[in-house]
Amino acid sequence: MLTKFFSELRSARLPVSVKEYLALLEAMDAGCANGKVEDFYYLARLTLIKDERHFDKFDQVFGHVFKGLDLMSEAIEADIPDEWLRAVAALYLTDEEKAKIEELGGWEKIMETLRERLLEQKERHQGGNKWIGTGGTSPFGAYGYNPAGIRIGQHESRHQRAIKVWDKREFKDLAGDVELGTRNIKVALRRLRQFARSGAADEFDLAGTIRGTAEKGHLDIHMRPERRNAVKVLMFFDVGGSMDWHIKGVEELFSAARSEFKHLEYYYFHNCLYERVWRDNARRYTETIPTWDVLHTYPSDYKLIFVGDASMSPYEITHPGGSVEHMNEEAGHIWLSRALASYPNAVWLNPLPDQHWSWTPSIGIMQRLMGGRMYPLTLEGLETAIRTLLR
Repeated sequence: MLTKFFSELRSARLPVSVKEYLALLEAMDAGCANGKVEDFYYLARLTLIKDERHFDKFDQVFGHVFKGLDLMSEAIEADIPDEWLRAVAALYLTDEEKAKIEELGGWEKIMETLRERLLEQKERHQGGNKWIGTGGTSPFGAYGYNPAGIRIGQHESRHQRAIKVWDKREFKDLAGDVELGTRNIKVALRRLRQFARSGAADEFDLAGTIRGTAEKGHLDIHMRPERRNAVKVLMFFDVGGSMDWHIKGVEELFSAARSEFKHLEYYYFHNCLYERVWRDNARRYTETIPTWDVLHTYPSDYKLIFVGDASMSPYEITHPGGSVEHMNEEAGHIWLSRALASYPNAVWLNPLPDQHWSWTPSIGIMQRLMGGRMYPLTLEGLETAIRTLLR
């Protein structure tokens, strides 16, 4: 199996050498993995991967090769962060969903019950409607359904209905060097051009040289500033969760934007814009940037582009404390309004087909906040968005 693992890493174009593979084998012979899957994972990543940019791809290969191995400890030991237990304002749910929540006793009862079950449960549970586990209708766990549950240990969102996500989410940066399958995105982005000559006079001016030479009767070389696209673009990318399904198309957009715009700034967020964003997804929990700083750094002539599927629980947009990952003091719609006030020329690109937008209430809310300036991430949608930015 280790030989297959090494082969799969190489097939995924990860820079893994035979020397590093032998170092892993030596470490295992020395008992460094302690016979535990979790220890082996970290040992393998430590010995084989030297650049954190490759962590995400390593995780994908590891999960593919070793799928089926139980990575869950025999006992569940956890402390719920106190901030998660604060009261949250009324949720944007249907009457039927609210009735189901009330049957459980409301938000406070849900959190109190979760405390008790964490203390009582001592093993993994599959199915059912009570214990923390997988595949059931319990409000706690993964890969089941409950209109207002706590997601624990699930790789990704499925219904966009969890109240809080309680597992460390890993995200990866968008690759800026992706080879585009077509040139359509680049061609569309080129319409967002306003050329100007700026900078030092370091480009040879043939017409000016000919004219100067003819006028003076001797060689008169003229230089001029290079002609560049003067459009400045600020992009916010939603990453992680349901956006993992759209990463190929978004990477193509990101790669094309980096090649077309000299003045391009970008940041990452998750689901909705809040008080902090980040530039490096591997360090998103430790190296964030206040959103206020971003809004005060770039002038209002920047074109603002949000990229995301806008699929989330509606209260992530409308209520304080609604974020799926942290206890935000101000609602997401407030931060979005501040961004739109700072940058009047703004659009939202949604990788979901527009015929599916009506299925998700949060998309409708985001559309209204954007003043209707949400467009599908298709060639036609991109062209329409660019026309909007040029108005």
